[in-house]
Amino acid sequence: MKSDHELGMGRDITRRDFLQDSTLAALGLLAPMSAHAGQHGVVTGYPASGGRYYPPTRTGLRGSHPGSYDVAHALAREGRSFKTAQPTGEAFDLVVVGGGISGLSAALYYQDRFGKNARILILENHDDFGGHARRNEFHQGGEMRLALGGVHNLEYPSYSRVARGMLDRLGIDIDTLKRKTGFRYGGEGRGERSVYFDEESYGRRVLLKGVTLSNNSLIGNVDAVRQMPLSDEARQRLERFVMMDEHVMADHGWAEVEARLRAMPYFDFLREYGGLDDECVALFNNRTHGGEGFDAINLSAFEALEINLPGWNLLGQGVDYDDGWDYQMVMFPDGNASVARLMVRALIPAVSPGADFDNIAVADFDYGQLDRASHPVRLRLNATAVHVSNTPDGVAVNYASGGKTLGVTARHCVMACYHSIIPYLCPDLPEAQREAQRYQVKSPQLLTNVLLRTDEAVRRSGTSSVECPGRMHSRIYRWRGNTAGGYAQGALDNEGGPIDLVFWGSLEAPAGDYTLKERLRASRSRMLALTFEDYEREVRSVLDGLYGPYGLDVRRDVLAVTVNRWPHGYAYFYTDLWDPAFDDGAYPHQLASKPFGNITMANADAAADAYTHVAIDEAYRAIGELSDG
Repeated sequence: MKSDHELGMGRDITRRDFLQDSTLAALGLLAPMSAHAGQHGVVTGYPASGGRYYPPTRTGLRGSHPGSYDVAHALAREGRSFKTAQPTGEAFDLVVVGGGISGLSAALYYQDRFGKNARILILENHDDFGGHARRNEFHQGGEMRLALGGVHNLEYPSYSRVARGMLDRLGIDIDTLKRKTGFRYGGEGRGERSVYFDEESYGRRVLLKGVTLSNNSLIGNVDAVRQMPLSDEARQRLERFVMMDEHVMADHGWAEVEARLRAMPYFDFLREYGGLDDECVALFNNRTHGGEGFDAINLSAFEALEINLPGWNLLGQGVDYDDGWDYQMVMFPDGNASVARLMVRALIPAVSPGADFDNIAVADFDYGQLDRASHPVRLRLNATAVHVSNTPDGVAVNYASGGKTLGVTARHCVMACYHSIIPYLCPDLPEAQREAQRYQVKSPQLLTNVLLRTDEAVRRSGTSSVECPGRMHSRIYRWRGNTAGGYAQGALDNEGGPIDLVFWGSLEAPAGDYTLKERLRASRSRMLALTFEDYEREVRSVLDGLYGPYGLDVRRDVLAVTVNRWPHGYAYFYTDLWDPAFDDGAYPHQLASKPFGNITMANADAAADAYTHVAIDEAYRAIGELSDG
């Protein structure tokens, strides 16, 4: 393993946390984006054009960045009380807690119902809006490169009438996006999908091209298995498994087969019927990180097979099995951050007067306009809601910002934050509802962007996407090809020059006999405990082993690193092995999202499904549940 010096850890790249003082972070003493009621001017943040506050250019630890969660942890973990607040004198029609897709949608739907002049305040604990739909910008290589900070796709075939109506309202044209979405998770035709075995984990470096660890790529592919750096016994077991073609439950009808598969852990299925050992099944453990948000060990055999993990050859569907899966989605060059930008533009036109669907990816955004007293809608960054309660006249909302606890009032409040924090923000909720909210433990997610000086080594490697069993990030993608919103860089034919690589996944839970929720919490704790240098060392080590043989010099060629960590990432969804069969109406997400006086809930958790269209639908529902009084 190379030293930090050999990996270039000491190089002068823009990568440090924007907040270094841990004492200030613990106290929540972050400078607000702009002063309240427009009385004290704009506080400058990380320098962008003209030194303006512009968080998308920040590198280092992003996502849930240092300072964004300290107050919430003081509330939830330490039992700190924030019931007493200094009144700001501000009164609104609506306060939205959370500036993500659902919170922004809620503000738009509130305007539809109560008028364009309704006074709305959106509180966001992070230093940028969009929630997980976060924008990353790189300027270190010259022209701007856009990258993913979180939520990726618009899975348009699944959109309800309401969600599709929101796209239409924002001017988002799906047909145009289809033509301008060149990124296909490694299926773009420029290089091959591959699997990388690193020397540190497997004893020697092996890059298998044209192979993935999916069912329809691995089953029958004994040549690929023979090249894997496994022990002799494990490799022989895997060779036998991939060539098996039988129905191990042929004596049962499909209904009973499905019931058996749903009750059996996936790894037990592979061991019992496929003859695999622990070394073999470990290959597949982190392959679910991007899509499911947690380790494959948590899945039933049925759930694993449904997402194309190996094993269909044990059910009579043979080595010629074709899943027939066509992932229909479209993307902006910065993921769904452009959707969030279009929403903010609709709510606060002054942030980007000329922005629309055709130029949103490159339009100038003036963060100094977000929290102006003269605007009906105000978006207040670095402001963490700490106490929300019903009053005879509406709601009282306290929030922490700049080391102070401040209070505002409103007719209504929409809680557009994740469910498991709401019991601490709204202690007056019925205990059954608070318990239902605690039930929904979110899955940690990690998206790390690395800007390389040139794409030459990546092109020489012949890879388009790379699976990394056993590493912190389960997959690596070349982020190139999406040209919507006026963005020209990143086209498939624009080779040469800087390139962004997206490292995607989660963090494996510790080995042992744990429940799913225990594993999710352990992954979250590990994610928060790691420093930026830990993440940087990981990506540099992987880059050196993977692309070093093709000419990459990690000391010279890494221009910037941005780590988007989301400890509370994907919404909790119900699984075969870890959740009972609830009656309709009694599911935790249904109980958790019930309105409470003048307070309603809007988030992806409210549908137990981590998608943008779900967040939009739930915002529509939440606004519809508010009283007219």
